[in-house]
Amino acid sequence: MDSKRPTAPVDDAAPHRSLAAILQPRSVAFIGASNKPATIGSELFRNLLRYEFHGPVYPVNPRERAVCGVRAWPDVRDIPDDIDLAVIAVRNEHVLATARACAEKGVKGLVVITAGFKETGAAGAARELELRDLCRDAGMRLVGPNCLGVVNTDPAVRLDATFAPTFPKAGSVAMASQSGALGVAMLDAAEALNIGVSSFVSIGNKADVSANDLLQWWAVDPRTKVVLLYLESFGNPRKFARLARQLSRTKPIVAVKSGRSARGLLAASSHTGSLAGGDSAVQALVQQCGMLRVNSVEELFDQAAFLAHQPIPRGRKLAILTNSGGPGIMATDACEGVGLEVAELSDDLQAALRAHLPAAASVHNPVDMIASASAAQYAICAEVLLASDEVDALLAIFVPPIITESRDVAEAIAASAAGSGKPVVACFMGRHGVEEATGTLEAAKIPSYAFPEAAVHVLARAAAYGEWLRRPEGSVPTLSDCDVDGARAIVDAALRGSDASADTSGDAGVALDDDQVAAVLDALGIRRPASAVVASAGQAAEVARGLGFPVVLKLVAEGVSHKTDLGGVKVDLRNESEVFAAWEALDAAATQHSVVMTGALVQAMVSGGVETILGLSRDPTVGALLMFGLGGVHVELLQDVAFRIPPLTDVDASELLRAVRSFALLDGYRGAPKADVAAVQDVTLRLSALATACPEIAELDLNPLMVLPAGQGAVAVDCRIRVARV
Repeated sequence: MDSKRPTAPVDDAAPHRSLAAILQPRSVAFIGASNKPATIGSELFRNLLRYEFHGPVYPVNPRERAVCGVRAWPDVRDIPDDIDLAVIAVRNEHVLATARACAEKGVKGLVVITAGFKETGAAGAARELELRDLCRDAGMRLVGPNCLGVVNTDPAVRLDATFAPTFPKAGSVAMASQSGALGVAMLDAAEALNIGVSSFVSIGNKADVSANDLLQWWAVDPRTKVVLLYLESFGNPRKFARLARQLSRTKPIVAVKSGRSARGLLAASSHTGSLAGGDSAVQALVQQCGMLRVNSVEELFDQAAFLAHQPIPRGRKLAILTNSGGPGIMATDACEGVGLEVAELSDDLQAALRAHLPAAASVHNPVDMIASASAAQYAICAEVLLASDEVDALLAIFVPPIITESRDVAEAIAASAAGSGKPVVACFMGRHGVEEATGTLEAAKIPSYAFPEAAVHVLARAAAYGEWLRRPEGSVPTLSDCDVDGARAIVDAALRGSDASADTSGDAGVALDDDQVAAVLDALGIRRPASAVVASAGQAAEVARGLGFPVVLKLVAEGVSHKTDLGGVKVDLRNESEVFAAWEALDAAATQHSVVMTGALVQAMVSGGVETILGLSRDPTVGALLMFGLGGVHVELLQDVAFRIPPLTDVDASELLRAVRSFALLDGYRGAPKADVAAVQDVTLRLSALATACPEIAELDLNPLMVLPAGQGAVAVDCRIRVARV
């Protein structure tokens, strides 16, 4: 890791102070300690003793005089000394009474191992809520319930309050897991891969202490340089995003987030709602925060092994050095799939390599030194490549032949990498001598992977993280002419005025009428075409004359969301006769689809722009989700969309627009005039402000949002808003 990075800002010192009783306790009471072998009560207490916690440990068991030779106390309140941390592993029905006893004792922190709370249903959830409230009233922080426990490897602490079989070696990688079983796997993996751990927390049901608290703790923990997370939910996603973005600036966060399957979309009435399913919301949050997302615990530690010891790449240009063509091709193919660039080596650089290699070797990238390559050739070629500005990172692949010792090659690579300032990873394939070589590389802080693809994926994620670090942080702008309070008042009035029998919670809600939608857009300062709702063909013709031809006529009918699907939109009407004919066509379309036409919207026609869509939806995992794409009515067919989590900074908004493949259509594709990108970015920030201030927005589509040529603005031609109580 780069030691020159600044210290992370502290978002809120309170969690840091309160978690000290859990992660840096001066004394521990274990309630439920037992002499019975192969039980949690026995194994956890033995871990506290075995790894030499630097403080007194008090077993609590009313039926035992001593546990593991240590005097036992019948009740935590009988212990004569102050207790910072109490670990509870008693039967579920006794947890609340035990927690009350801890509160009376003045315990500062609890770790509740016991299960049987909200994971079991409504009754368990009620018990968990009571436990949480009891702890908050007493000023005790709570980890769990239903958790594995906590670890701190600090030599001044040496706390193992878990029943896991492994105590990791001390190091700079912090870990949190929402799953106890995966927590055990993470500790085992850290030991197997020789990765040092600063602290580990199994957060379980997250009744109190969550990943948000731990991010704040690790932000100021000088021993932590990398954070690994296994999460099933975010809790407060807006706070998580804010804290993760702050921490990622100084310490990388690598996360496994479970739950990638698509949620049910039948209730989604908007384009945004139907496109925002599955994993897109979580991926948007991860990207905005600069987090590195992986798919498995194995990948989690692959990435940690790199981040804990190697510098972040300055770019995406990779050099591949190998003694076998096949693995070099495998690495090249993997690069193409993840956006790494196999660097084009200049003639001069190729000549420098050629001077040290036989004629049969290939000095293009990948550099194939052939099977006879010696350790000395690995050393000089790695040195030449790392010294070149044409290369940002090096992948050294070695397949052991009989004539070359694996450890010699590992030593050569390590010597060349030392002091280069560029990341180096290795892939030693096969079994002959590889274990010894891997140990040599580990000692030199060079991660080695079993196959080239894993190494390439690690480098690609690190390169993306480097790009995120180098980008401007941006800021959430203040929009003086954006009246979000006024927009919220319209939403509140719509909810109050909705029919009492209507379900305005969950995925149901109230669709705003055209006048309410227009009022919301006006309050936000989003430009829309001049329009009016009319009740007859004659009124439509009169309004059209006032607006000026051509105009658009749109069906107004209760319960109709996608008017185009019903033939409910007639465009480019150039005279009154065409308006009358369009009215009849809308009425016929309504009858055909068994809906009642209550009127029509007459709108000045907007032409000459690029059709885009901007939308909001409410995701059950992360909350408000903002979408941008191109395609108008074809957006669901093309699915060229991107997502971000409000509130957006100006940089977020700019990146959102450029994240879609068809952004070129806005940027003057094939000589076309450039569209007003600044205007659509401004509209994006206004929707972000609305989403932040008004969580009752369940779904909103600006579709199409016509982006006119540069300097002419953007116009919301059609808008649909559904609101629901939260």
